Amino acid sequence: MATAPSPATDAQIRALLARYSCPVPFHAVRTRFLGAIASPDPTSAPIPVIEALWGGTLPEFDTPDAANELLGGLALGLWNRLTLHLKRSAPFRLTRIDVPATREGLGRLALVRLEELEGFGEGLFGANESLDLPAPAKKGIGVLAEIRAMARATHEVALDLTKPGTLAEAAVTIKQFREITRIAEAEMHRVVLSCTQMRRQMAPPRPVMH
Repeated sequence: MATAPSPATDAQIRALLARYSCPVPFHAVRTRFLGAIASPDPTSAPIPVIEALWGGTLPEFDTPDAANELLGGLALGLWNRLTLHLKRSAPFRLTRIDVPATREGLGRLALVRLEELEGFGEGLFGANESLDLPAPAKKGIGVLAEIRAMARATHEVALDLTKPGTLAEAAVTIKQFREITRIAEAEMHRVVLSCTQMRRQMAPPRPVMH
């Protein structure tokens, strides 16, 4: 009997994104998918979210197999793996990166967090300017917005060499980002669980078989 190919690994998906010059970095693709998976928007689905990574139109493929490889890797691989984080017992983890205790390292870390949080919001809201979210999700989104603003400001200051700053200050701020990361993960989990519960309540009842 023929067996289905194994879902693409994260390393393989990174390579696919690079091959097709995806403008969205892998760490932001992960959070965008997670937001879309949890979104109460009934139109949220893998293919439109994947197309949006390239601005709404998929890249050109040399063969149908190449298209299947990319779509399968993103939809059957990454998307399906991220659905595991809809469980209370499986909170999502943001990307861990090792950076030097320098302005450049701090700027890199802040940018990754900024792109991750922006991706989560883009996935959650999709084309909607707003959604009727449950109260826990609204609270979580509010906290994430504050962290996103902090990450943006930190990134801008780190890149601005006219701003004063020492290696010691950069090291302290990088250490603070570790705690900020844990807070962001907890709030994302709050949003995911709350929106997942809302999606289940919105789902039509299954027909009763007689």
